[in-house]
Amino acid sequence: MTNYCAFLRGVNVKGTNMKMADVCKVFSDAGMENVTSVLASGNILFQSDKTASDLKKILEKALSDHFSYDAFLFIKTENEINQIVKRNPFSAKENFHNYVFLGNGKVEQTLVQEFEQSKKEEGEQGKMVNEIFYWQVAKGQTLESAFGKILGRKSLKDKMTSRNINTFEKIIKKI
Repeated sequence: MTNYCAFLRGVNVKGTNMKMADVCKVFSDAGMENVTSVLASGNILFQSDKTASDLKKILEKALSDHFSYDAFLFIKTENEINQIVKRNPFSAKENFHNYVFLGNGKVEQTLVQEFEQSKKEEGEQGKMVNEIFYWQVAKGQTLESAFGKILGRKSLKDKMTSRNINTFEKIIKKI
């Protein structure tokens, strides 16, 4: 059995509200084992013998059917999550957030290009490490920065999701 975390996109924002207990039940009903959630933002820990690509198809369909919405999720193994935290290029900095972007279809390259072309806020940084894009931005500027505004584009909706690095650390403690 492999330990996984599924990161759901767009949960409990903009009208897509769901209780994590209900989400966990959908995962269990779809055959996942030892299902639990971390925070209310759509981080679901579980175990399975299936591959991440098979799980993505199974779980997106199960969530879409149950909640009547277009589900998008990104699945990482316990080892991948540990590596994401270990490779974070930014130290914790007072009054700053550190974000990690998970995506598919090489969206990370798009994020790097968009970040490089956008006007930066004071202290704002972005960096790609092993196909993962990391972003450090001042608290209060996440949605106000030029790059932050790009992240809401519909063209990126099904291609990526982000989490604060603190969320990854909580996932590691619980996994």
